[in-house]
Amino acid sequence: MEPKGLVLINTGDGKGKTTAALGTAFRAWGDGQRVLILQFIKGAWKYGELEAVKALGERIRIMPMGDGFVFHNKDRGDAALFEEKKKKAEQAWTVVEEEVSGGKWDLIVLDEINYAVHFGLVDVSQVVRLVKERPDGLNLILTGRCAAPELIELADTVTEMKLVKHAFQKGIRARKGIEF
Repeated sequence: MEPKGLVLINTGDGKGKTTAALGTAFRAWGDGQRVLILQFIKGAWKYGELEAVKALGERIRIMPMGDGFVFHNKDRGDAALFEEKKKKAEQAWTVVEEEVSGGKWDLIVLDEINYAVHFGLVDVSQVVRLVKERPDGLNLILTGRCAAPELIELADTVTEMKLVKHAFQKGIRARKGIEF
């Protein structure tokens, strides 16, 4: 019987949640594992990791499924935009369920899933069910701020990135190759 895969969560208000997940993904790839990275929010910009993953071949794949930043409709007052983003997240969730149940991957990263749950784009109960019912050997990494307590409880390892200082606070814009 294959040992149960691990569930890791990278959360917190500091920088590095996705970067840490990508580091683990590259480590797993280097060890011969098959890796899938599903990005819930990212998708509108071209990120450096997209080119890096392409160069590594068939055993690792990245799929940006979002269209950029998400703000809760109560915060921005745009219910139509929120519903559009929710529909996109529902489509992404269909892909997640197919890939998790498909048995093709050793590690799946659900990048920014915690945001998707926090903003009401994906119901936490769906993610809890997925974590509990995943194939035995499948490892999962869930990233994003505001990890739900239910997911933290299920996880084997939870790392909280803490913001101490960020260049953005000094008016320095995000740099290509460093932050995206």
